[in-house]
Amino acid sequence: MIEVLAQIAGLGQGWLAAAALVFLRVGAAMALLPGFGERAIPGRIRLVLALAFTAIITPALLPRLGPLGAPLGPAFLAAIFPEAITGLALGAVLRLFVQVLQMAGTMAAQSASLSQFFGGAGAEPQPAMAQILMLAGIALAMATGLHIRLAEALILSYRMVPPGQFPGPADLSHWGVANVARAFALAFSLAAPFVIGAVLYNAALGAINRAMPQLMVAFVGAPALTLGGLVLLAIAAPLMLHLWLEVFQTVLANPFDTPG
Repeated sequence: MIEVLAQIAGLGQGWLAAAALVFLRVGAAMALLPGFGERAIPGRIRLVLALAFTAIITPALLPRLGPLGAPLGPAFLAAIFPEAITGLALGAVLRLFVQVLQMAGTMAAQSASLSQFFGGAGAEPQPAMAQILMLAGIALAMATGLHIRLAEALILSYRMVPPGQFPGPADLSHWGVANVARAFALAFSLAAPFVIGAVLYNAALGAINRAMPQLMVAFVGAPALTLGGLVLLAIAAPLMLHLWLEVFQTVLANPFDTPG
């Protein structure tokens, strides 16, 4: 009986060590993950979510985590910092592609002269268009199974970056710069209709002002530009969110892939 209990205790100790190691990566990522890591969510709720993700993905990772030994062992202690760095890197890249909607919304709002309205609605001051697009994007991602895809991405991260190993600094920097470049390109692509429309509209107003100097172009053009921006947002928002969701799901499917 004592031998059986000792074996059970040994298995439990190994499972707790694996769960603790997984929690280091998951907890670090949870600070930045879209939807689950929002600052509007209380810290206790985020802690419970991190524990829930840890319980979900730990069984799939036990074969990879077994060699790291018991808690407070040398291998476990040496793996703490690399696991936290990997989790933060994963969470930062996924958060970046949610910030794409904020960048696109800010560009669109600036083009439509709406960048100063309702700027304090969120945790960080941002235009109304950016706030609407971000909330809609997060809701759309949640509705399409974000929790499942995040669990898959976390499991995949152990294949790309084995537990206890530091990501290569050169590879990490190249990966980060490439993803930042892709995020900014995507944001400008989403906001391109607003930017192009504003340029054409202001060029037309300039031509009208040259032809009719006595006309108060600013009083006529500014409200029309704002109305046009709102109408364009209502028309283009579904397509913008659809294009963003395709890219975001591609990133979730392989978050450590370096875009070419």
